[in-house]
Amino acid sequence: MILRPASLDDTKSLAALGRDSFVAAFGHIYQTPDLKRFLQNVYAPEVVAREIAHPDRIYCLAIMDERLAGFCKLALASPYAACSDARSPIALGQLYTQPDLTGRGLGAALMDWTLEEARRRNADAIQLTVYSDNPGAQRFYARYGFTKIADVDFWVGNHRDDEFLFELRL
Repeated sequence: MILRPASLDDTKSLAALGRDSFVAAFGHIYQTPDLKRFLQNVYAPEVVAREIAHPDRIYCLAIMDERLAGFCKLALASPYAACSDARSPIALGQLYTQPDLTGRGLGAALMDWTLEEARRRNADAIQLTVYSDNPGAQRFYARYGFTKIADVDFWVGNHRDDEFLFELRL
């Protein structure tokens, strides 16, 4: 496995992986119009390209067998900073793997990179949201020491999900 930063050349594959991973995990929850609107707003190639180019975003890609196998995205200024007394939290916005590669160590490698990057940037916390009905992801984050600090809303079109805000103090 190779970990490397994203470039604009990765836009199409990142958009596809984000969309496919989200739909595989959560697509069954939403009505088609809500899901379509969300996917267009978050995973359209032009949206992903803007995120890659954003100076406050950092992507790490996991490549296996010359294929994009997973990725994670950091926001250097957490949108949830007000929910904590951390001075300089960053946010892990996505940690996704190809649906057929879950459980192969990709998530762990990406999380290890996230922890190292956060420390390198002198963040004092990492924040992330996780779906309230996703116990597998919650266990994964808990293994790294993340704990729930708040309840937050997550909107997919007109559908509101209950999410947990997790934080790891560094």
